[in-house]
Amino acid sequence: MGGNENTGRHAKIELGGTSMSSGDDLEEPSKMMTMKTPTPFALQFNSLTYSINMRKQMKLHSMLFRKDTRVVNTSSNKRVLLNNVSGEAKQGEIFAILGPSGSGKTTMIDALANRISKKSLEGSVTMNGETLNSQSLKMISAYVMQDDLLFPMLTVEETLMFSAEFRLPHSLSKSKKLARVQSVIEELGLLNAAKTIVGDEGHRGISGGERRRVSMGVDIIHDPILLFLDEPTSGLDSSSAFMVAKFLQRIARAGRIVIMSVHQPGSRVVALLDQLIFLSQGETIYYGTPTDLPFFLSDFGIPITENCETTEFMLDLYSELESLPGGTKDIVEFYKSWQKIQNHHSSSEDSNGLDLSLYCGRVNDIGWTSTGSIFVNSFWVEIIVLMKRSLTNSRRTPEIFLMQIAGVVVSGSLLASTFWHPGKTERGIQERLGFYFFMVTAIFFGCTDALAVFLQERYIFMRETAYNAYRRSSYVLYHSIIVVPLLIILSLIFSSLTFSAVSLDGGFSTFAFYFFTIFASFWAANSLVCLISGLVSQIVMGYTLVMTLLGLILLYCGFYMHRNSIPRYWIWFHYISVIKYPFQALILNEFDKPDLCVVDGGAEQTKSCLITGMDIVRKQDATDLSKWSCLWITLAFGVVYRVLFYLALLFGSKNKRK
Repeated sequence: MGGNENTGRHAKIELGGTSMSSGDDLEEPSKMMTMKTPTPFALQFNSLTYSINMRKQMKLHSMLFRKDTRVVNTSSNKRVLLNNVSGEAKQGEIFAILGPSGSGKTTMIDALANRISKKSLEGSVTMNGETLNSQSLKMISAYVMQDDLLFPMLTVEETLMFSAEFRLPHSLSKSKKLARVQSVIEELGLLNAAKTIVGDEGHRGISGGERRRVSMGVDIIHDPILLFLDEPTSGLDSSSAFMVAKFLQRIARAGRIVIMSVHQPGSRVVALLDQLIFLSQGETIYYGTPTDLPFFLSDFGIPITENCETTEFMLDLYSELESLPGGTKDIVEFYKSWQKIQNHHSSSEDSNGLDLSLYCGRVNDIGWTSTGSIFVNSFWVEIIVLMKRSLTNSRRTPEIFLMQIAGVVVSGSLLASTFWHPGKTERGIQERLGFYFFMVTAIFFGCTDALAVFLQERYIFMRETAYNAYRRSSYVLYHSIIVVPLLIILSLIFSSLTFSAVSLDGGFSTFAFYFFTIFASFWAANSLVCLISGLVSQIVMGYTLVMTLLGLILLYCGFYMHRNSIPRYWIWFHYISVIKYPFQALILNEFDKPDLCVVDGGAEQTKSCLITGMDIVRKQDATDLSKWSCLWITLAFGVVYRVLFYLALLFGSKNKRK
C-alpha cells in the first residue's frame, strides 16, 4: 500500500510541506536522472522470544513499578513474555500491535526498537533482510513513549525547535531548522496551537490530543524511517484518538514505517491501520490485515455477530478464551495452520538489501553527514542548547526562583535575629559555634528541593538520550553550570544577612572567605542531592535516602562527637562527612588568629586573656586542616558528587530491558 509514493521518498526527500533533493549541489542533473530507485524499507522480525527469570527480574520490575505482564509458563522459574512472534512492517503502512493489558504489546515494541538486551531476546529483527546495529537503528528511528514527556512552559513551536536544535546539526542554518519545524507543525495539524504553551496541571495549555501529537513531532523532527509508538491513543477520547491515528497515517504515507501498540481501538482507528497483530500472553493469535480478520474468525468457527465491531469482538473473544481451562491454545494453533494456507508473510529474500546511504548521507538541507559520531552536534553545542531550553522554561515560572530567594532571606533573617550579637563570653562562644553548625545544616537541608528538579526531567532525559539527542556528559555539565549563578546569589544574600548580625570580625577578607564557604556548602549540597536524584526514580524514595544520609553526615561531622571519641570502625565516616569541612572552615576563619582574645579576665590593670581563639580551635579539634584546605575539599566534594551523578546516569539510565 502506498508503494509508488514511498519508493520516491528517498530519491526526493519530502519533509512535511518542504520538498528538497537529497543530492542538491552534489549531483549533476544527468546523474540524478540515472540514479537507481531505492527499494522500499521493510522491517522483518522472526521468531521473537523473550523470557525473564521470575525470582530475580520480576522482583526488580515490581520495585520499578513496571506494569504487570501476564505471561506463559515454561518452567518454575521462567516466564515468556514473547513466544515465537514473527511478521513484517512495511514502509508507508501502519503496523499495529493489539491485545489486552498484559498481552505483551509494550514488550514487542521494545523488542523491535532494540530496547531489550540481545542476550535475552531470541530471534531476529532485520531491515530489508539485514541486521541493524544499535547505532544505525537509533539514527533512523524514534520511540514515542505512552506518557507525554514535555516541558510544560515551552510553546509547541519552542518544543519542536529545541528538538530540531538537538537532532539536526549545528551547521544547518536556523532558518532551515525553523522551516523543518513549521513543516512538522503543518504535518501534525498544530498550526492553531503553535504559540500556546504545552501546560500541565497548574498551567492551562494545549489539549491532550495536541500534546500527543507534539510528542510525536519531537521524535520525527529528524525525519526517521522507523517510528515506534507505545499506545499513542490511550487516555484520549474517541475523537482525539482518531485524529492522532489520522496524523499517524499521514506520517506513514510520507514514507515511514509506523509501528504502534493499541489497547482498545475504535472502529474508525482500525480503519486507518494497514497490518494488525493480535497478541495474547505473548503469543500470536492473528497477523494480517483488518479486512482479513472476519474471514479468520469465520474459519475458526466463531463468525462475527451482526452489528459488532471486528476488533472489539476479537478482544472479547480471547478474553473469554483466556478464562477457559485450555486458554487461547486452540486459536493459537489454528492461526499457525491458517497462516500457512494464507501465506501472509513476505519473504525477505525478495529484498534487494538495505541501503541507508540516501538517509544517512543528507548533507544540505537535511544536514546528515558521515562524521562517524553517533551524535549530530558537538559537546559544547549540546550544552548551549540545554541551557537555552532550561532558561526559557524557567523564566516563565519566576515564582520558583522567588521562592528560593525568599527561603534564604527568611532563614538568614531568623538566624541573624536569633544569634544577634552574641557576647564575648563562654556562652557567646557556644552560641556562635551553634550558629555555624546550624547554618551549614540549614544549607544542606534547604538544597533538598533540587531532588525534585531532576526527577521531574528524568524521563525526558531518558527519552532524549536513548536516541542520542545529546550526551549524558553534556547534560551533567550543563546541569552544573546553570546552577552556579543561582548559588552565588543565594550565598551572597545569606552571608550579607548574617555576617555582621552575629558580630563576626576580620573585615572584608574574613567576609569574603565566609561568603566562599557558604557558596561551597551550597555547591556540595546541591551536588549531593543531584547524585541521589540520579540513583532513585521516586521522589519519596529520594527524600528518604537523602534525609537518612544527611542524618549520618551530621552525626559524624565532629559537632556532636569529637573525632577522638568516634569508634575506630566508623572514623572513615567522619572524613567523608561533607559538613565537617565547611563547619571547620568557618571556625578557623573566625578563631584561627594568633593574637585573638575571645574572653578577657582580671582587673583593668592586670587584664589577661581567659580564652584565646586557638583555645577554641583546639577544643573543637579543628587543627588537622587549614581553612583553605577545608574550602577546597568542600568544593571537591561537589565535583566528585557530579562525577558520580554522571556515572549514575551513564549506567543507570540505559532504558533497556535485560
